[in-house]
Amino acid sequence: MPPTATELAPPPPPVVPNGNGRASPFGPATTLGQSVIGTDLAILGQKIIIVSQNKLQIDGDVRGDVNGKEVVIGEEGSVIGTVSADAIEVRGGVRGAIKARNVILHPTAQVEGDIFHQSLAISEGAMFDGRVRRARDVSEVTPNLDVESYANTTDQTNG
Repeated sequence: MPPTATELAPPPPPVVPNGNGRASPFGPATTLGQSVIGTDLAILGQKIIIVSQNKLQIDGDVRGDVNGKEVVIGEEGSVIGTVSADAIEVRGGVRGAIKARNVILHPTAQVEGDIFHQSLAISEGAMFDGRVRRARDVSEVTPNLDVESYANTTDQTNG
């Protein structure tokens, strides 16, 4: 008996991660790297939440909350919102709360807001207007990096 058309069809190609390390553009990345919000980029909107599983360099402007493992705000970068991470370095501007285990304000930093920390270094020349509070427990300054928890929150507010 001759083979049928389905028997002659080649098997579907295996799922191979594309250039960004994902099997699907809508799935989680399989590799972690550094992300950069460049000087030519502004992220604006209501209830914006940026979540980075690794290092995030902000050289542009963000109007929203930023959560990451490590966040560096470059000299030309700014955030208006809460910045939460394990480690935060500020060389640019922040208008809002900073929550991190380790916080460093470099000489070019301009911060307007409260800082919750376990370790804080403020370089001479940094401008800071706000309150400082040392966290009693590491859970007070641990960032939420679970993207699904934010997805559930935004789903509830949108519908």
